[in-house]
Amino acid sequence: RYRRFFTVSLDGDFPQALPVPMAERGDFSPDGRFLAYTTSPEPFWSWKRYRGGRTSPIWVLDLTTYDHVEIPHVNASDTFPCWLGETIYFLSDRSGVMNLFGYHQPTTAVTQLTHHDDFDIRSLTAGDGLLAYEQNGRIHLYHPADGQTQTLRIHIAADLPHARPHYKHAAHAIRNAAISPTGQRAVFEARGDIFTVPVKKGDIRNLTRTPGVHERYPAWSPDGQQIAYFSDASGEYELHLADQTGLQEKKVIPLGKKSFFYTPIWSPDSQKIAYTDKALNLYYLDVNEPNPILVDTDTYDHPIRSLDPAWSPDSQWLAYTKRLDTHIRAVFLYELATGQSHQITDGLSDATSACFSPDGKYLFFAASSNYGLNTGWLDMSSYERPVQSSLYVAVLDRETPSPLAPESDDEPAKEEKPPEANGDEKKEAEADKDKKGNDRKKAPVEVKIDLENLDQRILALPVPPRDYRALHAANGKLFYLETTQAFGEQNGPPVGALHAFDLKERKDEVYLTSVRAFWISADGRKLLYQGKKNNEFAVVGTDKKPDSNGGDKLNLSKMEVYVDPRAEWAQMFEETVRLQRDFFYDAHMHGLDWEATAAKYRPLLDHVGHRQDLNFVLAELVGELSVGHAYVLLGDIPGPSRVGGGLLGADYELVDGYYRFQRIYAGLNWHPELRAPLTEPGVNVAEGDYLLAVNGRSLRAPTNLYSLFEKTADRQTTLLVSPTTDPADGRTVTVVPIASETDLRHWSWVEENRRKVSEMTNGRVAYVYMSNTALEGYASFNRYYFSQLDKEAVILDERFNGGGSVAD
Repeated sequence: RYRRFFTVSLDGDFPQALPVPMAERGDFSPDGRFLAYTTSPEPFWSWKRYRGGRTSPIWVLDLTTYDHVEIPHVNASDTFPCWLGETIYFLSDRSGVMNLFGYHQPTTAVTQLTHHDDFDIRSLTAGDGLLAYEQNGRIHLYHPADGQTQTLRIHIAADLPHARPHYKHAAHAIRNAAISPTGQRAVFEARGDIFTVPVKKGDIRNLTRTPGVHERYPAWSPDGQQIAYFSDASGEYELHLADQTGLQEKKVIPLGKKSFFYTPIWSPDSQKIAYTDKALNLYYLDVNEPNPILVDTDTYDHPIRSLDPAWSPDSQWLAYTKRLDTHIRAVFLYELATGQSHQITDGLSDATSACFSPDGKYLFFAASSNYGLNTGWLDMSSYERPVQSSLYVAVLDRETPSPLAPESDDEPAKEEKPPEANGDEKKEAEADKDKKGNDRKKAPVEVKIDLENLDQRILALPVPPRDYRALHAANGKLFYLETTQAFGEQNGPPVGALHAFDLKERKDEVYLTSVRAFWISADGRKLLYQGKKNNEFAVVGTDKKPDSNGGDKLNLSKMEVYVDPRAEWAQMFEETVRLQRDFFYDAHMHGLDWEATAAKYRPLLDHVGHRQDLNFVLAELVGELSVGHAYVLLGDIPGPSRVGGGLLGADYELVDGYYRFQRIYAGLNWHPELRAPLTEPGVNVAEGDYLLAVNGRSLRAPTNLYSLFEKTADRQTTLLVSPTTDPADGRTVTVVPIASETDLRHWSWVEENRRKVSEMTNGRVAYVYMSNTALEGYASFNRYYFSQLDKEAVILDERFNGGGSVAD
């Protein structure tokens, strides 16, 4: 949970820990007697003007007496201490913007030395009587003698290989998908482009190929002629319609207000599209007369978005779910002809995932009566409260019989045969039969909904309650996902079992396992599903359960995207501006002129040559909002190749040039993350033993101990250990080193605290450590609190808590 300082000689001797239990940045005084340092890392760079509990003071430690003083500190962040003469120079944002300050040790006076009011100083170093610092993308020299600042002119003719256009595999970056009307192809959003992929024959097509534009949420029209998606080509997201080849000119439909938009859903007649936006609105529009019509607005924002619209088969109704004032969701029906919405579930259960049957007679949905604690999604009271839903069907027309009406097996009644017709009569009958059949095929579905007493026509399907989601009816079946992951196992989108409930047979079966998501073709005959991996997709039929092969696997190996890094970086900058504009919790942006702030940072894009540069600029931009929990993470950040090492879970000391085990950390060898290699059965290495060789290679200073453990993590490794420095007294043991000691050392610290509390209170007081208020801390609390209920009191230790949910 914290770092320490070590010293190492220029000859490369074994590092020695300084007598400072916690340290982050520091510098020695010129005579080596004092150490100026910070005890903890400064708040995240994107937390500008932070004034919370992590503001970092600077301490000055006397290395002879171990007394320390604190540089006069206010509720601000002080960092980067650097020592020249009798003055400690450091950075501080006590003036609002991070500037250079000086602390004169003899007088204890603190003086502000620079007065930048636009961009923070971001790093500082000292040497040769001068100070160098970084600010506004430039390096400056500060001359303490006269207080003057000099901006250096630096020109580097860099190759900048990471800024060069190139091709990149995109399958790992798939985020959204859909299937063509007859299941011949699938359409994907990957790294901001729209691709179609054949199930069997043909090549992958990139319909957009726009490295500086972000296209999202593709959807294939039921008539197969158009693919809809959202694009920010204009600088704001709009709806685009492209043909399936991508060769024709795309139709652009402005959506009015500026926002982020989600999941366009075509109506079955291919004339209308429903979609939602960040402001919790549900719209639809006619693609021939594109004027967005507001259907409804959700009541509350939530990490799991509701609304979730579904079209009726005649394209005249929309079913959707909306949060009520209680945070419980209900199913609504919207009639396009009247522009009216009607709530059809009672709000006593959390209703989700409504969908129509293909014939328009029924509406299916899931509903949970134990969802309540999950309405407080950020509260720990929602932990380990798995939601269970049942599946329901609403009979929409009062004249429609129940799909679950009682059945009875009886012998068929004897049919009276009509008199034999003559030749002409037969021909006329056959022609009439064909005409009626064709009429039936062409006749559109007409959905009739009787809203009166509809609640009395809601029936439960005969399936056990589970965590169900993503209902879709097709080909005489109701398909749905059951989340099967246990509490704490989820990493990414939930993976579950795909079920199919046969409406005729009234039976449920597991159709596929390990499914993240699925999409059904407009004709209802094909199903595209995503497996465990992000780039694992296949197509199966909806008529019968697939065989063990899991259907036709899509070959995504040739899904490549043309990457122009500078075009992407410019788009990411503008998208960050829009993200904060539309998602920030305060519409007034903490009083900041957000557009002016973006204009201030936009010129820095010309100097970005690497994704890490972009992340730095974005963090600086977002940090101007002065808000916590604002981060910029990840991205295509290439780094040097690293050689991993193995660790034994021990501290060492050098004795006459030999390495000796000073401390061996115990763990929980039944726990895979707390395995202690030296305490496993049969190893029997003791503190005070010497480590004389690793994998047959002798070990003695100045050879660095860790150099012999390269590439040994999770691999059998032999050690020659001995109670003396004489190899003849030693023995060889086989261990399996671990890749990191962090968890092992932390657990040992916790256990040591628990033992100390027990010893000092004669066993009367319990000690419970809360590593965070997320899953790890929740599990730790449950283990250590309830197992010590026999104590008279408890010490709850939250030092170094990593945060998480609201600890209620």
